[in-house]
Amino acid sequence: MSSNENQFSIISLLQERVFTLTLTIILVCIGASIIYPDVFPTFNNFSQILLNLSIDTIVAIGMMILLISGAFDLSVGSVVALSGGITAWIMYSYEIPMVMAMLAGLAVAGLVGWINGIFIARVGINPMIQTLAMMGIIRGFALMISGPSIQNLPENFNTLGQTRIIGVQSPVWIMLVLVAIFSVLVSRTIFFRRYYYIGGNEKAALLSGIRVGRMKIWAFTLTALLAGFAGIVLASRMGAALGTTGRGMELRVITAVILGGASLLGGQGKIIGALLGALFMGLISNIMIIARVSGYWQEIVLGLILILAVSLDIWIKKKTTGIKPKQYLNKALQSS
Repeated sequence: MSSNENQFSIISLLQERVFTLTLTIILVCIGASIIYPDVFPTFNNFSQILLNLSIDTIVAIGMMILLISGAFDLSVGSVVALSGGITAWIMYSYEIPMVMAMLAGLAVAGLVGWINGIFIARVGINPMIQTLAMMGIIRGFALMISGPSIQNLPENFNTLGQTRIIGVQSPVWIMLVLVAIFSVLVSRTIFFRRYYYIGGNEKAALLSGIRVGRMKIWAFTLTALLAGFAGIVLASRMGAALGTTGRGMELRVITAVILGGASLLGGQGKIIGALLGALFMGLISNIMIIARVSGYWQEIVLGLILILAVSLDIWIKKKTTGIKPKQYLNKALQSS
C-alpha cells in the first residue's frame, strides 16, 4: 500500500470519530484499570463518572445540533444557573407547585435562547459576540436571584435528581433517554436533517427553500431549553440552587462536542458523539482526581484537549477539502 493510500486510510479512520473515540475510551479504561486496580474499575466509580457528566451531556446535545448548523452558544452555563435558580426561587419564596416552577424555569431559558436566535438570525449579530454578551447578562441575573444559594427545597423536587434506579442516580437515566431520543430525531427526521444542509452550505440551503433564519432561531431556543432543563435537574440533584453553577461549562461542552465529531465549520456530527466526547472528558477528569492532580492542572488539560481537538479537525479538513488553516479559522469566525 502506498504512503498516499496509508494517509487516506488514517484520515478515513479519524473521520469516523464515533469509532475512534470509542476505541480511545476503551484503551483509557484498560490503562487506568491497570494503574489503579483498586479504585478505577469499580461500579461506584463508573456510576460517579456517569453522574458527573450527565448534566454536561444534556447541554452537549443542544450544542451538537448548533455546531452541526455551524454556530455555538457561549451562554449555556449561565442558562443552567438561571433556570435552576428561578425554579428554586419560585418554589422557596412563593410555595408554587413544583411542576409550575419548573415550567417557569424552562420558559425563561427558552426565552433566552429565542432572544439569542432573533439577534443572530434577524439582526445579524455574530453568534460568538451575542452569546458572550448574553452569558454575562444571564450570570448577573442568576447571582441576583440565587444569591449565595437557595436551599431547603421541597422533598418531591429533590427526588427528581436523587432517585436511584438499579443503583444509578436518575440524572444518568435522564441523560441516556435524551441521547436516545435526539439521536433518532437528528438522524431520521427532515426537520433536524436540515441543519446538516445549513452547516454544509448556508447559501445553498437558503436557495433550496430552507428557512435558514427560522431554523437558527429554533436551534438556539432548543439549546437553551436543554440547558435550562439540565439546570433544573442539577438543582434537584444538589438540593440547592447556586448562582455560580455552570461556570466554565461552555468550554467543557464545546470541547466534548468537537471531540465527538462536530466541526467549527458545521455540517457534521452525531448526538452519540456528544455523549462519547463528554464520557472521554469525564474519564480524564476522574483519572486526574484519582491521581490527585491539582485542580489548576485539570483546567490546563481541558484547554489542551480543546486545542488538540480543533487542530485535528483543521488537519482533517485540509486533507479532505483542501481548506488551509487560515481559511478554516476565518470561516469558523464568520459563521460562529
